[in-house]
Amino acid sequence: MKNLATTIFLAVAPLCLAFTPPSTQLSRPTLRHAAPSSALAAMPDGGVVITGSAGGVGFAYAGEFMDRGYDVVICDVKDCAAAAKALTARHPNGNVYYTKCDVSDPKSCEALGKFAKEKLGNIGYWINNAGINGGRRALTELTMQQVETVVKVNLLGIFYCTKVAMDIMAEQEGFTGHIFNTVGSGVKGGGTPGYATYGATKRGLPQLTASLVKEIDEGVQGYPKKETKGKIQVHSLSPGMVFTKLLLDDSTPELRKFPFGVLAAQPEEVAADLVPKILSMKTNGGICEFLTTDKILTKFFERFILQKKSEYIDDDGNVIKVPGEQYDEDGVRALY
Repeated sequence: MKNLATTIFLAVAPLCLAFTPPSTQLSRPTLRHAAPSSALAAMPDGGVVITGSAGGVGFAYAGEFMDRGYDVVICDVKDCAAAAKALTARHPNGNVYYTKCDVSDPKSCEALGKFAKEKLGNIGYWINNAGINGGRRALTELTMQQVETVVKVNLLGIFYCTKVAMDIMAEQEGFTGHIFNTVGSGVKGGGTPGYATYGATKRGLPQLTASLVKEIDEGVQGYPKKETKGKIQVHSLSPGMVFTKLLLDDSTPELRKFPFGVLAAQPEEVAADLVPKILSMKTNGGICEFLTTDKILTKFFERFILQKKSEYIDDDGNVIKVPGEQYDEDGVRALY
């Protein structure tokens, strides 16, 4: 059995980072309108900024941080008022502030930084979560505008926001700020047919992070190493496959059955697993990932050896809709 699970893992491991967005079991979490959690014992060490957080895993991250007493700034290219209202009602241990931000626009990113400083004071955690896939299409079928938009949001947006966050954190005297860049399909160099532009942008992020880690730790050869008032650390964040618009848009029944039905998780599951890992990160250049090797092998064992069915995707590759929940045409569940 172990050999079979290992063989399956090696065959599909490149898919495990396929899309962005606590337990190794496939049990269904509480999906909506959960009672607010009691305060979780953790002293806030600066506020939190999360881009692309009007929905999906970014929204779920915000709730997890707030449960632990953190104040959070959420932002998105669309209005976040309804998201902020839902977060306030469900997670009263922390405060949430919201604003619009188009991460593909450097001025908008600078405005986000100013807003976050005013609302949070010190920023302890900046999570670059915003991203788009541009639709599952061959590159030859995309317009130049579609290609440009994906590159500007996924790659330039990370550069802009990281630069803004680093400039702020450098001035936070005696304080350590952490920046987390979200990786996805293509990050390890494998092909991403249908998502060539998306995969290429994600492939660039490990190089960016590695370069910044060396600049922070060692400086730039030939130039004096600049000492800053505050410390800065840059990390990678890997949510794996999350049942969001990014994952399900233009998907097929075959993809939904496998790998989504085996490996994908709900936003709440991913956030509950990753936020404690984010908060425990101490080493510059660290990696926080949801789909660890152990978790992948456990999911394969349950599905292919124990024949345990997915609670999210049926045998025909359709999203299983929970009564009382709201879904869009792609099967994406509304979080509020």
